[in-house]
Amino acid sequence: MFEKLKSLTKHLKQEFEVYRLVLKHPRTPLPAKICLWLAIGYLLLPFDLIPDFIPVLGQLDDVIIIPLLLYIALFFIPKEIIQSCREQVKVII
Repeated sequence: MFEKLKSLTKHLKQEFEVYRLVLKHPRTPLPAKICLWLAIGYLLLPFDLIPDFIPVLGQLDDVIIIPLLLYIALFFIPKEIIQSCREQVKVII
């Protein structure tokens, strides 16, 4: 169990580094940068975009909103930018 948690933590750190490099990449489109910044902001300062009185969705807004923002950002980012950032992270780590 402990090894699985360590592996998951390492993977999440690598993904965070990839997105950080994608944000700094000069060819990353502006809509993707905005979505990534919104996802990061929502992680750091959680606020309710979906009111709590809406059944089910109100309680799961952070589970819905962050993946949705990442999905939208990844839609705009060319695959070669993500791949080059992943390779840079593998070289660093």
